[in-house]
Amino acid sequence: MNQIAAIPAAISRSPATGQELARYSFEDAAQLETSLASTDAAFRQWRDTSIAERIAVLRKMAEVLRANVEPMARMEAQEMGMPVTQARGEINKCANLCEWYADNGPAMLEDEKTSIEGAYISYLPLGPVLAVMPWNFPTWQVMRGAVSIILGGNTYVLKHAPNVMGCAYQLRDAWLQAGLPEGVFEVLNVEPPLVSKAIADDRIASIAVTGSVGAGAAIASQAGASLKKCVLELGGSDAFIVLADADLDAAVKAAVASRFGNCGQVCIAAKRMILEESIAPAFTEKLLAAVKALKIGDPLADDTFVGPMARFDLRDELDGQVQQAIADGATLLLGGHKLEGEGNYYAPTVLANVKPGNTAFKKEIFGPVASLIVARDAEHALELANDSEFGLSGAIWSADKAKAQHMARRLVSGGVFINGFSASDPRVPIGGVKKSGFGRELSHFGLREFTNPQTVWIDRK
Repeated sequence: MNQIAAIPAAISRSPATGQELARYSFEDAAQLETSLASTDAAFRQWRDTSIAERIAVLRKMAEVLRANVEPMARMEAQEMGMPVTQARGEINKCANLCEWYADNGPAMLEDEKTSIEGAYISYLPLGPVLAVMPWNFPTWQVMRGAVSIILGGNTYVLKHAPNVMGCAYQLRDAWLQAGLPEGVFEVLNVEPPLVSKAIADDRIASIAVTGSVGAGAAIASQAGASLKKCVLELGGSDAFIVLADADLDAAVKAAVASRFGNCGQVCIAAKRMILEESIAPAFTEKLLAAVKALKIGDPLADDTFVGPMARFDLRDELDGQVQQAIADGATLLLGGHKLEGEGNYYAPTVLANVKPGNTAFKKEIFGPVASLIVARDAEHALELANDSEFGLSGAIWSADKAKAQHMARRLVSGGVFINGFSASDPRVPIGGVKKSGFGRELSHFGLREFTNPQTVWIDRK
């Protein structure tokens, strides 16, 4: 046992029980070199494959994902605690993503005509892309970028979060089963110094990061030192604005799904619920009733809506933020504590009287906590929404859609959802502004993000 414990490894641990599930020994510099050589060699072949060959792999990948929904969903539930019903939805969403790009991607990669006779733009591969990905949606967060990167003729090198390496290897195996050549989708299991080494390696063309502001800034700094492009999707503290004329029942239903799904561990979610003053009491009453009714339990049970948080240290951090928010003046209406017994469970929490300067207002709260903020009117609601270092997404609820659309243009964020809640969809781009990052994934924006838009001009006069 002492010898095993001494080997540096990524450890998969059940957040529902604390039991160790598996450990994956970290790779050394020689193994990193093997992976980089593999992805570089694969790129030199893959970039020359036809679009038809690439979309055939995507269509097969959709089939493989659907055939393996259950084992893949259970792996997510076991490794990071996502309720299995939600995890099944995630895997199916990834299959839909593959099919959408197979149907629509080829046209997006065609040479683009210009207003100049004899001049056009080609969208060409960049090279191997190093992707540093988080644990909160272990499959979707990867596939959201990987599908378009691979379709664009690049190769994809995944550095996943160490607590979900089972999910990482499972996904790699699915790609191979779909017919993707060896090396086009590589998995690294390395410690931070070797991640830095990979970033600096000339064979890595660019970097994609989804994660915290701190991680994104550190990786972007290293990428900048090597003059490499990066795309960052970082933290968020999305505003969920509910105006006086909103459908409160629909808004509450959306708020609960957005904030408490996946135990609140979602980047684009209703973290700051900004309520126009006249409807704040009614919204609060309805929200409390809905949150109290949520089923907390085993992530492998079909009737569970709120599972455990992914790691014990994350629960400790969340509880510290909640207690600080209360000390800052917030009123605790529900929850606000760790649940007793085994596992990494935290009581669904509702905080009221949250104001600018409060921890729950200015920080990203990554867990099952709703923060209620009262606005005098719509203009004040917009002012509060923009009073954040983040700008990932947001929502506006109002019966007056024209008014909401006008407000949306003034909400500083990468996305605005009117009478709905924030979500990612392959038909539209996702990404943020301010400290939420830069660059986009999904849609034609995401597909072209990791291409070289090459100008070709014949017989320029």
